[in-house]
Amino acid sequence: MDAERIENEIGVKQMEQNHYGKNVFITGASSGIGQACALLFAQNGFEVTGVSRRTEETTETFAGGGSLTLKRLDVTDEAAVHAFVQSLPGVDIAILCAGMGVAGPVETTPSAMTRKQMDVNFFGTLNAAQPCLQRMREQKRGLLLVIGSIAGRVSIPMQSQYSASKYALEAFTDAVRMEMKPHGVRACIIEPGDTKTGFTAAREVQSENGLTEQDQTVLQKSVAKMAADEQNGRSPDSVAKVALSLTKKKNPPARVPVGGEYKALMFLLRFMPDKGKEAILSKLYLPKQ
Repeated sequence: MDAERIENEIGVKQMEQNHYGKNVFITGASSGIGQACALLFAQNGFEVTGVSRRTEETTETFAGGGSLTLKRLDVTDEAAVHAFVQSLPGVDIAILCAGMGVAGPVETTPSAMTRKQMDVNFFGTLNAAQPCLQRMREQKRGLLLVIGSIAGRVSIPMQSQYSASKYALEAFTDAVRMEMKPHGVRACIIEPGDTKTGFTAAREVQSENGLTEQDQTVLQKSVAKMAADEQNGRSPDSVAKVALSLTKKKNPPARVPVGGEYKALMFLLRFMPDKGKEAILSKLYLPKQ
């Protein structure tokens, strides 16, 4: 039996285990977690349409019968996103990965940075989710996967705006899950921890203008700690594998931390008092002068 035939048979078997369908829509598909999801799903027999604000528009087919089409789309353009999703032949699974991060002290982070953070991470997700859910409701089945963050469960100092945007996605996904369950649609938020992607280099850090020398030092050290942890973190492929595994569950869990260490952390934090959590996070991200 040749390699191509083996790959085809594996792809068929995996698609048979999938409870939702073969048409997959992915935002943020040109890099990081979105790119990893797009490639893994296409390699496993799904027909993937991935979008990103900056990408070369291409189509690639895979030996297992899957395909990956990349298109340019800005998730913050509500009308364009709704029109694009409505034009797709089908939306069985949506994986919403588009996101960015900002860093700065709570008291001085400019409102423009905060608005951009929420515009991409929350409203961008909302813009993409709404037309996908409408398509799924019509066909009486579907799976919505939202890429959240451990920082959406535990607020990180100097990343308050980022954490706030991811906290918002937790509440949003909980509501989607309850509202759409009667219509055969399932929803889950995936919570990566430190992950090695281009997100680190793209993070927008508040200008030092208006900061005290002490605040500048704390911010610099805090961001350096974040960057080091991320670049020594898990591969985005680990998140993509979690997403793929959820297609095989008729009733996926409400939320899935990625990695045993983060699952253990979330379990322990249930029993830890707030003062204890804050002491640990402060020690990690607010270095003493």
